[in-house]
Amino acid sequence: MPADPRDLLTSDAVPASSIPAAVRAQLLATEHWSLLGTRSMTWSEVMARIGIHLTVASAALVVLALVTQASGFGAEFKVLSIGLASAVLILGTLTGIRVRNASMDDAALVAGMNRIRAAYVAMDPTLADHFVTSWHDDTAGVMQTYTMGIARPLVSHIVGSTLVFMNVVNAIVAGTLGALIAGSANAGPVVVSLAGLLAGFGYLGASTEVNRRSFATPQLPPHFPTPSN
Repeated sequence: MPADPRDLLTSDAVPASSIPAAVRAQLLATEHWSLLGTRSMTWSEVMARIGIHLTVASAALVVLALVTQASGFGAEFKVLSIGLASAVLILGTLTGIRVRNASMDDAALVAGMNRIRAAYVAMDPTLADHFVTSWHDDTAGVMQTYTMGIARPLVSHIVGSTLVFMNVVNAIVAGTLGALIAGSANAGPVVVSLAGLLAGFGYLGASTEVNRRSFATPQLPPHFPTPSN
């Protein structure tokens, strides 16, 4: 028995010519819908996680507002504000990790669906002109599927992504936490401001670099690369 299931297509056991085109199309369509369903469930779970995180952040602000009305900006406020900001930042970081993993999985799923479209085109080349999305599974093909073939700057796709949104929210919380810690140490306004800026931009820079390295290499080795012009 061949070690690789793909070898069955070229072995005497299952001649490729004996597989009806309708059966092959049905198998491909089933896999296509399976990948599409996985994408839908993944992003539904991610959006729920983001919603929970933002709800916790909003609740923390409400708690701080109530504490301020009751006891002012004394030691109780400082301790509670630092504790809540730390908790929100930890939850946000974990949510950001989940969003990054989901984005990487999503790119792999899109590449998989592009491969299936390549199989459709192989069975019937006239279908190529009817696809808005790509049938190439390299980075260029994945981006064409994401943008639906519409020419737009890559930076707009990146800046507007869910991952960047989470990183910016977490950077704001990190900056706030840094300013709170500096303020609790009775630092001056300039030091507090600098501490907040350094913490916020430091977090944003570190998270951006981690994400850049994660997406520097394609998730799947391309089998149907975009032809060079």
